[in-house]
Formats: sequence, C-alpha cells, structure tokens
Amino acid sequence: MNDKARNIQILTIRDQKVVLDVDLARIYGVPTRVLNQALRRNKRRFPADFAFQLSGEEYDAMRSQIVIASSGAKNKRSQIVTESRRNIRYRPWVFTEHGALQAANILRSNRAIAMSVYVIRAFIELREKVAANAAILKHLAEIDKTLLEHDSALRDIYQKLLPLLTPPPEPPRRQIGFRP
Repeated sequence: MNDKARNIQILTIRDQKVVLDVDLARIYGVPTRVLNQALRRNKRRFPADFAFQLSGEEYDAMRSQIVIASSGAKNKRSQIVTESRRNIRYRPWVFTEHGALQAANILRSNRAIAMSVYVIRAFIELREKVAANAAILKHLAEIDKTLLEHDSALRDIYQKLLPLLTPPPEPPRRQIGFRP
C-alpha cells in the first residue's frame, strides 16, 4: 500500500462507516472529479446505502472534526490540505464499503481494475474457507454424535457392572450364647 493510501480516514457519518470521495479517488489513482463524474453517470449503481452527498451541516462538522483531530499531529498538512483544495461549491460525496467496491467497478484506472479483481479474489477465498469450515463442522457433529452414543453405552455397561463390583453382603453371623 502506498503512502497516499495510508492517510485515508474512515469516518462515521449517519451511523455508517464511510470514506470521502477525495480519499477513494486517491486509492484508485484518479482525480476526484473523475470519480464524481463516474458516480453521476452511473447514479443507479449507487443507492443511498452505497454513496451519499454530505449536507452542508455534515460537511462543516466533518471539517471541524478533522481540524481538531489533526491540530495535535506533527504533520499538519494531512487531511486539511486535501479538503482546502476542494471546490467549496460542491459538497463531498462519501462512500460506504459497498459503494467503494462499486466505484472500483465503474472506474477505468489500472488501480481500480486491480482493486476490483483483488476484492473478487478475496470473496472467492472467503467462500472457500466458509465451505471448508462447514465440512469441518459437519465432521465434528458426526464425532459428537458418536461420542454421545458411546457415552450412553458406557453408562449402560457401568450400571450393569456396578452390582458386580460391590462386595457381597456378609452372611448373618450366628449369635454366641444362650437363647431363651
């Protein structure tokens, strides 16, 4: 991962984890305007739970949070410089996890294509691991069933052997002495 991608912030806006359009464009190696233009051209691919534009209040709140968060940092240029170059007339778009993946599918940069392929391969690997886990769980269930059957059989044998393991009662002793 390059240095540009390391400075990406994941923000929580409207109770969703999101990435700013400027950061996502940096990840995919395209200018922000190209990403937003692709978003406008493919609006049907981005429902509200994939991407949304910040309201003026959300944008102002987000900018103040970034300034506060970075004021104590050594490198003051971080996110503030990126945001200060934004055209103020346009509020930023933010992308959820699904929106970020969808953006990789509509962009034509080599980086976006590579990311899209990477995500698909990751899902394939995840599916294979889930299938392997399912097979292991099925095998464990069979072992558990066998152990329960053996446990029940051993209890049965123990119950039958218990009388044999206890010593026999002593026979009654003859009493010594006279009996009236």
